[in-house]
Amino acid sequence: MRGPDVPAKSLDARALAALAANPGCARRAVLDGAGVDKARLATTLGAPSGFGQSQFALTRGNAFEARVKADGGAELLRLVHARLDPGAAAPEGAAVPDLSAQGPEGRTARTALALREALRDGGWTLLDHPMLALDVAGSLAFLEPDAVVVHPDGSWSVVEIKSFPMVDGAADPAKVGAAARQAAVYVLALEEVAARLEPAPRVHHRVLLVCPKDFSNLATGSAVDVRKQRAVTARQLARLTRIEELAGALPEGTCFAPDRPAEELTAAVEAVPATYAPECLSACELAFHCRDRARAAGAVTRLGRPLRAELGGLATIEEVLAAARGESGDPDDPAVAALRRAAVLRAEALREAEEASAPTAADPTVVTACP
Repeated sequence: MRGPDVPAKSLDARALAALAANPGCARRAVLDGAGVDKARLATTLGAPSGFGQSQFALTRGNAFEARVKADGGAELLRLVHARLDPGAAAPEGAAVPDLSAQGPEGRTARTALALREALRDGGWTLLDHPMLALDVAGSLAFLEPDAVVVHPDGSWSVVEIKSFPMVDGAADPAKVGAAARQAAVYVLALEEVAARLEPAPRVHHRVLLVCPKDFSNLATGSAVDVRKQRAVTARQLARLTRIEELAGALPEGTCFAPDRPAEELTAAVEAVPATYAPECLSACELAFHCRDRARAAGAVTRLGRPLRAELGGLATIEEVLAAARGESGDPDDPAVAALRRAAVLRAEALREAEEASAPTAADPTVVTACP
């Protein structure tokens, strides 16, 4: 589906968190499952997206992460001990196994082996950029958390390192929420590894978020409980239609190869139904293309999910306006009844406003024209 000799673009935790946040979007499920480069596809379609981090942000983040993990991860382990496991012995030293291997499958197997060895040896162990695998709608996604720490009691913790600042112990709630959703995907994948061991080690649902302290290069950490995000992500990923079922409904020969003509790619993309919402602008490379199509179709989804839910079976702006005017719609439908009541109240408010602003004969500003 992505074209011959076109390498697959692997899913990461950020993409999975976005996919789980919009489980009804078949378009994203198919394209991600097929490994299509959505950024390149959006450019070919004439709707390039600004989604993603700038090169400056990536460089700054990489430099901060390297600083946190310097000296065998001493600073990172200190934060893990202080924020997640203060009752354990202080990490005077930790094992840092080599996780290099051939390909993502090899790295995944090497990570699982390193986790088993850490359980056997005891003490603190730091896994730097391990590789985890998670089955998503019949497609295997390989995930790479910043770090996983094995505690002396054998339990496992996920560490997320971000470059946004933590000022006076607090960070931007929106960015923390995004980091929590991303970390929840790692927790799910780590739980699958733990389930294959006997006895299964405990995977902490409190992850460590490491950020710069007060705009400096010093690191500070905060424990973030991701139980809610984990439960939501697990439930929504389980609801995703399998990729085979979605692909089977597409026309024969549907292909998203980037070297195809724009008209052919547009037809291929339009063959897969999408569920656009304003939140897609910060999570999907095809958001601008889908927004343009939603606007052209007059779809109410572009007004936001809460409003879409309130409108029930009314799917377009024209249907909503027609129902409000009494031209269509079931009067017993609560959404239709609410729209008509709102239309009546609006008409009354406009009429009263016009009457209040209309000039009268007693008004000294009124000028009467003489015949």
